[in-house]
Amino acid sequence: MIDRSHLEAIVREAGRIAHSRWPGSGHDLHSWDKTPGNPVSEADLEVDRFLKRELGRLLPSAAWLSEETADDKVRTQSGLIWLVDPIDGTRDFVAGRPGWAVSVALVSAGRPLIGMLAAPARGEEWVAVAGQGATLNGAPIRASQRTEFAGARVPTHALPKDDSDLVAVDQPNSIALRIAMVAADRADLVATLRWGYEWDIAAATLIAREAGAEVTDAFGGPLAYNKHDPRDFGLLVCSPAIHAAAVERLAQRAAALR
Repeated sequence: MIDRSHLEAIVREAGRIAHSRWPGSGHDLHSWDKTPGNPVSEADLEVDRFLKRELGRLLPSAAWLSEETADDKVRTQSGLIWLVDPIDGTRDFVAGRPGWAVSVALVSAGRPLIGMLAAPARGEEWVAVAGQGATLNGAPIRASQRTEFAGARVPTHALPKDDSDLVAVDQPNSIALRIAMVAADRADLVATLRWGYEWDIAAATLIAREAGAEVTDAFGGPLAYNKHDPRDFGLLVCSPAIHAAAVERLAQRAAALR
């Protein structure tokens, strides 16, 4: 196993680098759209380069998959891989809002072993190790244990009419931070009905699972990592007791959109 304290120091430094370029701290930032509505900034690329170098030194045998690096499919031949989003929640980042995080996970044989989110603009560090629980700023966390689907807290700006029985709570742009909200019992349910990438969710889903949340795709199936196509359709993270009701609510919509 790698030196956990060394890994945490690397991810923490990546967060510091990002924060040093964050417009919310009064810094100028150059950003542009990779594709329409898909922003990237010079900070994303700087953090990506730093993490690729330092994580490569920490564990040279591990492959690499990041949002900001070209995907080398040779990675699928490796049993170990780093899954990285240098700044998850770039829209919030470039707008000077705090809803972003550096996301790093080490995956072995398709399953996350270690996950960490550094969210310095929020003063938060989330860490999980498979089989060892999850922490926020060093303190153990326990996921939502809600038993009633109606009234479940969902991080969103607005709820559709069909979900008016749920309760909207604050929504950071970072999907990783929204998942972490369930892990810390700040929300009860996070669901997406679109194609998403492994690097967005690998660290956060481990944190949620280690905190006691249920984690599946939108149809209730398992997630896997380091696939040839690094995407899954839909994500569902919630209190275990409302998982079946959430799948029932979402499955028909997911099937129509997939």
